[in-house]
Amino acid sequence: MKTILTIIGTAVVGLSIYTPALAADAAAGKKIFMNSCVGCHNKGLNVIAPTKTLKKSDLEKNGMYSVKAIINQVTNGKSPMPAFASQLSSSDIENVAEFVLQQANADWK
Repeated sequence: MKTILTIIGTAVVGLSIYTPALAADAAAGKKIFMNSCVGCHNKGLNVIAPTKTLKKSDLEKNGMYSVKAIINQVTNGKSPMPAFASQLSSSDIENVAEFVLQQANADWK
């Protein structure tokens, strides 16, 4: 019984430490998004390629509904989207990806 309680306690502490980090990443990602991405992706839309929005359904349909896929897209670009590897750090790009997924899950509200 003590082992089970220890495992549960460790998991609870681990999750409480991990969750604020995600919130901080998304908050930092929001600032970067507002400075670097909102011109084409305001409210999760896409003014250049309207069928490739940042809405959850489009991200899923286009194989982009993961942090890894978004990081790859932002880092390397894919026509017509430019690459941002030379303008943003890898941690900035990861933060943007966290923010985009958070907003996609909230329907960009």
